[in-house]
Amino acid sequence: MTQGPFLYDDDPAPLHTGTPRRRQGWLIAGILGVALLAGGMVAGLYVVRGSPADQSTEVTQVFLAALAAGDTETSYQLLCEEERQRLDVPGMQDEYLRPGSAEVAEVVDDPVEGATVQQVTVRWEDGATAELAVINENGPRVCRIG
Repeated sequence: MTQGPFLYDDDPAPLHTGTPRRRQGWLIAGILGVALLAGGMVAGLYVVRGSPADQSTEVTQVFLAALAAGDTETSYQLLCEEERQRLDVPGMQDEYLRPGSAEVAEVVDDPVEGATVQQVTVRWEDGATAELAVINENGPRVCRIG
């Protein structure tokens, strides 16, 4: 081993020589900021995309208008996957198309499945009504008629 005077014979100086300070304010402010941001994002989602009832009303109106206009491609794409597997285009027209114009009368959460399924009551000109179930499957989709 080497002997002799070295350039740095002293011990390293202590890194933290001051009195410790508490920095909990920044931590609490950060947590509150993240919580407020998350709440803002949820609120923004409702403003931009609308509530589930608004989305269900819109998709039902577009679906029924496309059926009435003979736009089977659009109306077929607005069906959920289960309905598309069950019905072909002529079957869809037989099951969903009714004479006259229709309007959305009421939208409520499904009594069994809650807000994940919206029950949309549709009323036709002649007074007949039907309930369409609308689910969120990569966007709102019409899933069954009752």
